[in-house]
Amino acid sequence: MRESDSQKWPLGLKIRKWLFQRYFRATRCLTLGVRAVVRDEEGRICLIRHTYMPGWALPGGGVEKLETVEETLRHELLDEAAIRLLSRPHLFGIYANHAFFPNDHVLIYTVNPGEYERLPWRPSREVAEMGFFPPEALPEGTTPGTRRRIEEVVRGQPPSECW
Repeated sequence: MRESDSQKWPLGLKIRKWLFQRYFRATRCLTLGVRAVVRDEEGRICLIRHTYMPGWALPGGGVEKLETVEETLRHELLDEAAIRLLSRPHLFGIYANHAFFPNDHVLIYTVNPGEYERLPWRPSREVAEMGFFPPEALPEGTTPGTRRRIEEVVRGQPPSECW
């Protein structure tokens, strides 16, 4: 996330971000996250809206100690979007996200129709909304980084180095 994006956040979210960063700085020298561009049969892309951050984003989350990136992606897709992977996801790119947090990196995977099953979805304490959207008609509030990653995947562009 670019600094200009976080400047639009309400004060409470800025404080929460600052606290999370201090905690992770004390417990990790590098943070690693995973997200997925999940497409349905119509070419629409799965997005979620968290309860604790503004905007729509790709489902995913942070890799915890003793967890592989694919394990993280599997459980985050299931928890956030009620998507159960049936096969291995495809690594698309690795991005430095230093504007959000120094030494933060995000891996983007792609998941295509037939490689997952959709289960009944319900809002949770973490995720307020989930939906599939055409790439050319993403919902208002889709984060700029999310828009850039979707464009790279959909247009077959090489991934950039930075989020």
